Amino acid sequence: MLLKIVWKNIWAKKLNSFLCILLMMFGISIISLLINIGNQLQDKFSKNISGIDMVVGAKGSPLQLILSGVYQIDAPTGNIPMSELQSLQTNPLVKQVLPLSMGDNYQGFRIVGTTYPYLKHFEADYAEGVGFKNNMEVVVGATVARKLNLKLNESFASSHGFEKEGEAHGDKKYKVVGILKSNNSVIDNLILCNLNSIWEIHKHEEEHASETPEEHAEHANEATESGHDITCALIKFRSPMGLMTIPRLINQNTKMQAALPAIEINRLFELMGIGIDAFKALAIAIMLISGISVFVTLYNALKERKYEMALMLSMGGKRTKLFFMLMFEGLFLSLSGYILGILLSRLGLWVASRMLDQNFNFDLQQSMLQKEEIYLLIAALLVGIFAAIIPSLGIYRINISKTLAND
Repeated sequence: MLLKIVWKNIWAKKLNSFLCILLMMFGISIISLLINIGNQLQDKFSKNISGIDMVVGAKGSPLQLILSGVYQIDAPTGNIPMSELQSLQTNPLVKQVLPLSMGDNYQGFRIVGTTYPYLKHFEADYAEGVGFKNNMEVVVGATVARKLNLKLNESFASSHGFEKEGEAHGDKKYKVVGILKSNNSVIDNLILCNLNSIWEIHKHEEEHASETPEEHAEHANEATESGHDITCALIKFRSPMGLMTIPRLINQNTKMQAALPAIEINRLFELMGIGIDAFKALAIAIMLISGISVFVTLYNALKERKYEMALMLSMGGKRTKLFFMLMFEGLFLSLSGYILGILLSRLGLWVASRMLDQNFNFDLQQSMLQKEEIYLLIAALLVGIFAAIIPSLGIYRINISKTLAND
């Protein structure tokens, strides 16, 4: 009975109630969306750099080197000779060196030349077929196979650069010999082959001596006449001593650049955190405005229905029941805003995933309620309670005889 009265009271002031719910919905949706995107990006970034202590490549931006070499979402900084890695491969402090050579794509998905340990590093498992053994054989990631509908033994010609519209290498074609299972890592979005395949497909091309720096970045993996250039290498050390000494020696004594993924990604998230915190502050302000709106709505409702309340009390109604009636109104408005806000955030997550997928082949997953969203529910309910508490307490200040006499 009490809940029925609450619903009728809310419906009687539809415009004010809608405004309260709308403000709460927007505040909740912004915070929820930021929580989900932030958590998923951090999880994906952390998973992909796990076990990679250092990335070496051409001189340039360390962050660009990490993004291109580890995450495959930026243009490489340039090329380095394969011979430069020999000293690293024989260094007793180095446990593993994973060379990568890139510069071509197929339908927007990058083709990366590497070695078998690269697949092992990401714990790749085959859904179909086997690994690459000969030149021009490729293993495709799960996302690539699904989106391009690639099958075993299919052949295709790559395009130069990282854009679909790049010049096609029609004289040589790759053959699909393996398809990987999805494992939610960067290799889901890659086409992998051996290093010789990359060198072979570029060995007859002219050097881009007249290119601007921007064009050179796009064609970063054009092989030299020796045919033994790579784009970068992922390094794992045997002990912390390697991390303390080798990056400095490389940066000071070689033409290569050493970048530390953990440091650069932490710096990236610190920069992103400033913007995220600003949006969260805005969302919290919207939630507080929603709370004020609930307070004003209930306070005005108490004033307008003072005679009605006094009449109910005179007929045996309990002040406690009337108190909880107004409290339930505040909670209902807050809870409705929370539920709609969560639904809106999931819609926003889907839109963000589509945009990231289209531009970077990087998607986001729909998820159940996060731990932070449970705290957000508690915060929304507290906003509703505090907004309703003062108007609700006004029930106990109603003078029945005076209110009825005045009306």
